[in-house]
Amino acid sequence: MIINVQNNNSFSKNIVSNLEIMLCPEIREKIRMVPKDIKDSMEEIRLRINQPLMLFVNNQDYFISKTGGLSYDTKDSYIVGKKNIENTLQFITNYSIYSVEEELRHGYITVQGGHRVGIVGKVLYDSTGIKTMKEFTGLNIRIAREKKGVATNILRYLINNQGEFMNTLIISPPQCGKTTLLRDIIRNISHGIPYLNLKGLKVSVVDERSEIAACYQGVPQNDLGLRTDILDACPKAQGMMMLIRAMSPEVIATDEIGREDDSRAIHEALLAGIKLITTVHGKSLEDALSKQVIGDLLKEGTFQRIIILSNKKGVGTVEKIIDGISFKNLLQSPIKNKVAG
Repeated sequence: MIINVQNNNSFSKNIVSNLEIMLCPEIREKIRMVPKDIKDSMEEIRLRINQPLMLFVNNQDYFISKTGGLSYDTKDSYIVGKKNIENTLQFITNYSIYSVEEELRHGYITVQGGHRVGIVGKVLYDSTGIKTMKEFTGLNIRIAREKKGVATNILRYLINNQGEFMNTLIISPPQCGKTTLLRDIIRNISHGIPYLNLKGLKVSVVDERSEIAACYQGVPQNDLGLRTDILDACPKAQGMMMLIRAMSPEVIATDEIGREDDSRAIHEALLAGIKLITTVHGKSLEDALSKQVIGDLLKEGTFQRIIILSNKKGVGTVEKIIDGISFKNLLQSPIKNKVAG
């Protein structure tokens, strides 16, 4: 059965075309045959050795046929070969796989435009840890689309009556828009929000996985605001301590906290009078409270606002905004934020 996926978003025409040139000719040809409305909604392109070429679109997997059609059925699917994966990696790395060995150690490469290519294969390691990877068996090309405006409807819940930003935690299952929302909140508080009496704040971002700013050759591919400093590919706890000492931030932002040393760095930031915004994987407040590190921080009242995300009304649904002291929900009903560009 052929699928027609409707698209309600308007993204730059260049996003997919810029990605296409990074694919090997055979895969590029198949992607170019996919209808435009489907390409505009793509989230991932999956290449797995000896398996069908797949797209992840609107929270659903689809197989690409030999003629570029989309189907739920593997029949007549284009099968990805070893050469497809190797040649695509050559295009992505500009024929210099050795130039990205440091990134390979972490299992992904960030490319121009902020897109992220996850890589699996045979890992080589020694007594110091993972050295590199070879004999590649799969690629996950995650398509980056900067969505400005997704935080607009919730910003008023994050600023108090004195025009001060409140410590904020975003709790979200995977692929429900937590990093996208985090990014837009950072951008807004960095620029300032006059209608909420919030002056522009100095924000320092520890971007351990290069997902928030998506730096490519040192240049952020996403707009995080004019007062934002970015520490790229640095462990969160170490990065927070570096920024506290060096950049005089008013807000520190990170993604996916959960270790003991993260907690210690957060307490150091609080002692220095620095506000925090971060995220954690979870389905609910109860889920987060059950986790050792983040649960302790929540019980201490570290976060004044707790945002719960889901995809019930589409990716980025704000299920609840919870007061971090009373644990009461401040929303009357869930919010599906509109994208403004």
